[in-house]
Amino acid sequence: MSYWCQMYFQNSVTFAGMRIQWVFGMYCAVLTLIFIFVMLSVVLCLVSPHQFLYVQTDHTLERIWGFVPLLILTFLSWPSMGLLYAMSELETPLITVKCIGHQWYWEYEYSDFAVITYNSYMVPEKELSLGEPRLLTVDKSMVLPFSVWCRVLTTSFDVIHSWTVPAFGVKSDAVPGRLSESSVKVEMPGVFWGQCSEICGALHSFMPIRVEVVSCRVFEQWMSVLEDVMA
Repeated sequence: MSYWCQMYFQNSVTFAGMRIQWVFGMYCAVLTLIFIFVMLSVVLCLVSPHQFLYVQTDHTLERIWGFVPLLILTFLSWPSMGLLYAMSELETPLITVKCIGHQWYWEYEYSDFAVITYNSYMVPEKELSLGEPRLLTVDKSMVLPFSVWCRVLTTSFDVIHSWTVPAFGVKSDAVPGRLSESSVKVEMPGVFWGQCSEICGALHSFMPIRVEVVSCRVFEQWMSVLEDVMA
């Protein structure tokens, strides 16, 4: 995570996450230019108000400040619509993981090869090993292969939760009685963290998400081990 003072996005490892950061940066640049222009206009109006008196008789300026914002909004809508389309487009997945939110832990279910289900609980602070992050470490991680399209289904057993991993650019609400679907293709292996981003109760801040992204061979070995344990 190389963001300055923890005030920017985490390093993205998916195409959707990279595009979100690009659109956000462009919006910030446009808004900064608008802010500078408006502040300079206000200062100039305060310093030399006589230069703006012609507005009472000439409506050219009124037409400009009505038409220019329309152009700006049209310009900003173009990348937004493309980003929404890219995020809603569902590729053909090779792996499907069902994430079920509980108060207050996550349940993961793999059903492509064999039905594998396990719960993921946060590790208490007193049981953490050296180097493990506080409030983010879990006893069992979600495991995904990298460079493979994976479908993530989210639902809830009790109240509304939200399965959110910032590095993936994914925030999928887990609503009781409904299935939310999103596609993820992680472009590099590693360990990535997230948290439930929906206020779901008193222990809302104690249901973290830990995702291990490994190679396809390691993922197959991990699946075979779980199948033997659950057999």
